[in-house]
Amino acid sequence: MTTARPFLMFQEGVAQAALDLYFATLPDSKFVHVERYGAEGPGPAGTIKVALFTICGREYMCSDSFMKHAFSFTPSSSIFVDCASMEELERIFGALSEGGKVMMPPGNYGFSRHFGWCSDRYGVSWQVNLPKT
Repeated sequence: MTTARPFLMFQEGVAQAALDLYFATLPDSKFVHVERYGAEGPGPAGTIKVALFTICGREYMCSDSFMKHAFSFTPSSSIFVDCASMEELERIFGALSEGGKVMMPPGNYGFSRHFGWCSDRYGVSWQVNLPKT
């Protein structure tokens, strides 16, 4: 069966820390499968070779790149999260933006009841939304 999933490539061995943040912050988020580098490498032992995981029930993949690249995440690709309540939006946005960068602080921009856009401390871009009813 042909499938497609978003893939996040982390650098400097931070994939596990990023996933810990996502799993603690977003509902129905967990590992499905994870493979880690061993002592034989080529990446640092214990870092993520490849992981399949869910965020809000949707499947994603990621890895810790052991090679240094001249590029990283960009806000032009982001994860869009629809929240069930204002309290949930504020909690999720607060956790994801802590140590990151706020691009649009939570507010009413006319296209939803409330919306915020940030990148987390690992560089992943998030749009957090409270849809119109």
